[in-house]
Amino acid sequence: MKILIAIAALAMLLFGCIAQERPPEAAGASGICISECQRQMLSGRDLSSGPCLLDGIPDYPDWVCDAAHSPRIAVDNLPENQCSAYASGRARHFIEVSPDCKLIQEY
Repeated sequence: MKILIAIAALAMLLFGCIAQERPPEAAGASGICISECQRQMLSGRDLSSGPCLLDGIPDYPDWVCDAAHSPRIAVDNLPENQCSAYASGRARHFIEVSPDCKLIQEY
């Protein structure tokens, strides 16, 4: 029994130490992304196709903002709905928000 507890404690320690840290700029970029999503939604843009919302986020050019679904659906994977800056490698990080502007993920 003691061995099982030790193994469980070691596993928690190891997996906790290798967890990816959130980049410090993620919070600012996410806020801008969510605000832009809300702005476009309120202006009447249909976000159900999962379009790119910002192909380079102001003040965070290494980030893009993309609308998507969770779980993903086929329309989310269409090239015309992807942010070209991320697809081409000009941006290294993306933020996905749902069509109703809820944060899905930051990467």
